[in-house]
Amino acid sequence: MSTPAHFIEVEKHEPAPGHRIAAYLLTDYLERLGVEVIFGLCGHTVIAFLDALGKSKIRFISTRHEQVAAHAADGYARASGKPGVLMLHLGPGLTNAATGVANAALDSIPMVVIAGDVPSHYFGKHPHQEVNLHQDADQFQIFRPFCKRVYRVDRPEDLPRAMERAFHLSQSGRPGPVLVDVPMDIFSADLPVDAFHQLPAAIAKPALDPDVADRIVEALANAKNPVIYAGGGVLSARASAELTALSEALQVPVAHSLMGKGCMREDHPLLLGMTGFWGTPVANEKCRTADLILAVGTRLAEANSSSWYPKYTFAIPPTRLIHIDADLAEIGRNYPTELGVIADARLALRALAEAARRFEHRDRGTLVREIAHGRKSFMDNWDGQRESDQFPLRPERILSELRKALPEDGFVVTDVGWNKNGMAQQFPITVPGTFITPSGLATMGFGPSAALGVKIAQPHRASVSLVGDGGFGAANPMVVATAMEAGIPVVWVVMDNAGFGTIGGLERLHYDWDFGCMFTCDGKPYRVDFAAMAVACGARGVYIKSAGELGPALREALSCNQPTVIQVPMENAPTPTPGHWNINDIFRKGS
Repeated sequence: MSTPAHFIEVEKHEPAPGHRIAAYLLTDYLERLGVEVIFGLCGHTVIAFLDALGKSKIRFISTRHEQVAAHAADGYARASGKPGVLMLHLGPGLTNAATGVANAALDSIPMVVIAGDVPSHYFGKHPHQEVNLHQDADQFQIFRPFCKRVYRVDRPEDLPRAMERAFHLSQSGRPGPVLVDVPMDIFSADLPVDAFHQLPAAIAKPALDPDVADRIVEALANAKNPVIYAGGGVLSARASAELTALSEALQVPVAHSLMGKGCMREDHPLLLGMTGFWGTPVANEKCRTADLILAVGTRLAEANSSSWYPKYTFAIPPTRLIHIDADLAEIGRNYPTELGVIADARLALRALAEAARRFEHRDRGTLVREIAHGRKSFMDNWDGQRESDQFPLRPERILSELRKALPEDGFVVTDVGWNKNGMAQQFPITVPGTFITPSGLATMGFGPSAALGVKIAQPHRASVSLVGDGGFGAANPMVVATAMEAGIPVVWVVMDNAGFGTIGGLERLHYDWDFGCMFTCDGKPYRVDFAAMAVACGARGVYIKSAGELGPALREALSCNQPTVIQVPMENAPTPTPGHWNINDIFRKGS
């Protein structure tokens, strides 16, 4: 019986001399690039790639959901400084991961996404799981709004170049995700053994011209009330030492964004703290009254800038702004800028610190005492809460116990809500890069999964996910099962206020109730027993029943080298808000 004309039968054969199957050449190439781990989930379009991975030196972490894989790859990238690599099946595999990839994009995290797709010879015929309502085999377009580049590999010979470009682009300029969409037949196609010969070029990052460095330093030295404002770009460039050197040389205080937390030791006398809605009063006030701000590696985004209202955080103008960033598009986006500089944060700060040795600066008077008083007077407001034995616990007590138990170089990976906002405001970080948080997209469910990637990148350091009960539920709690299967001893601390507490608090503030925000059953607060779920997965689960139990439970979890969920019932207390957020001007109560 003859084969129907519309059916394409794939002939299987051994590769011709001097050729190998593309999937195996690809894994060899990834090894040469230094890829150590790939996160993802299986599917029929990536089986050939999985077989090659299984025979390679690359570790594959199979997750129970693609969003878990995306956040884990994100966490790995932040803790390692290398691109996270993500493998996805087509269709729902791609859409399930979209939130995690978008989160990485908005936080400028390098990531390479390798996705399987329908066979290229079936484009437009509605093969299983094809996305084609707008154009044939159109799934790669889903990632266009948040990827630096999307590649669909239509010919086997295009795969090597697409992979080389993906690793180059993900790390150059402003880092971010790149998608390489690979029809499944391309993975099984033959390529010459030297097809993947091109490695990404070494990049000399943009530095600061010496004359420009002198101009900036002279302005800082002569300013009456200058401030250095550090964003996440300082940390991703590993530039904390250079930032500190510049600050100390000119005695200029440093404030930071949410993503910039940890840019200087928390106990440094020139550190002001975080700005914005959830910032600290002294940081907001010193920025608002500054005559010159040097912003480095920051978007000057809304929450950090009190929705750009001049009476709360930044009054630009009359404050003059010098802005250094890797992304040209950020210069002048939110504030008029006197001088914009496109440069790598580390190279720029190093040049400025060196130039500062040649300049005398103005006397800063009582600045250090003012900073110390401002920070202490704010933190003193919660002395009692940090030691409170009330149950459910105060959030400040949870932070206090965690800080005492966690080694200085341990990582804290937050989610969203009190665990992010209060943590950034009140938790002391002394080792740069150990505070990891979702900022741009502020994705609920980020923390529990990102902590897996952090621990894989830094296996000899603690990785603690601080997350609300809403966030832990949103994260797919089977992240615990992934940790068990892969042997990743993460600690999850669930701050359980029986709801989406931050949003509930905002609704109560404006509408006098928290409809749709809190978890109830039969009119009472409803708490899922996440600790019992952890035990069901074979992990350790601890349900805290008094304030005194938390400290010992944390110390045991950090020392036992096993995945552990610690569930802590917590009062739904609001995070203090010294700054402003425009949404509070928008809400109107009706009837």
